[in-house]
Amino acid sequence: MSAPLQVAIGRTPRTAALFADPRGFALAEMPNITRAFAPMVREGRYEVSELAIATFLMAKAAGAPLVLLPAVLSARHPEASLLARRGGEVRKPEDLRGRRVGVRAYSQTTALWLRGILAERHGLPADAMRWVTFEDAHVAGYQDPPWCERAATGADMTAMLLAGELDAAIFGSEGAGTPEVLPVMADHEAAAAQFIATHGFMPVNHVLVARTDVAAARVDALSALLARLRAGGVEVARRAAFAAPLAAAARLCHAQGLTDRALTLHEIWAGTPDRFR
Repeated sequence: MSAPLQVAIGRTPRTAALFADPRGFALAEMPNITRAFAPMVREGRYEVSELAIATFLMAKAAGAPLVLLPAVLSARHPEASLLARRGGEVRKPEDLRGRRVGVRAYSQTTALWLRGILAERHGLPADAMRWVTFEDAHVAGYQDPPWCERAATGADMTAMLLAGELDAAIFGSEGAGTPEVLPVMADHEAAAAQFIATHGFMPVNHVLVARTDVAAARVDALSALLARLRAGGVEVARRAAFAAPLAAAARLCHAQGLTDRALTLHEIWAGTPDRFR
């Protein structure tokens, strides 16, 4: 009998059924799935793992032995995540030019998509702002671009924003936790609708990856996992369905200094079993 497939995946309504009946899978329990990302890309700690799309593309470009599986575990609009303090000088995206913008890590996927939106819609390329980071990237050895600086050890991004040490900041799904801030994009719902109208997809945050050795040796187990996830409501589809967001994310990674080139779709899917076409 085969050993259970070792899987690190976040507990969400769409993965709840898998956690309720994990037979055939050894699920890693962790309060925040992002804590699995660095161990996965740096040491291949799990056989299969949820991974931020920016982290996967950076790891793939660096030659990490990972393959992409055709499943999206998280997708959301990022426009409402860029916040400024009430009464501050930043009232619209164009006010960000030359300003200090905080972000957990420069490689954070929410920031990847937001910087793309700022460049495309507001004429603000990544280096038009000064990015203040608080953590390293999940991919070992990555150095932030020269338009970044590291906050002091132990600094709190929300406190810095409220104190005026940052002009704006990007928060994930957890938000800033205070009513003293408001979205820089006041019309963020309309902006989100415009993004879909223009690009035809919602920005992808988290995907599913496997180690290269696992993809070669345990295709049946991977198929079973994808079937269970699809049954729970996770988006599992043919590769072609993910072509647009993958290509867009790859272009943004290169444009923003996260990778040394924009990976092609062929490179992105390299090593993925033919069964998952």
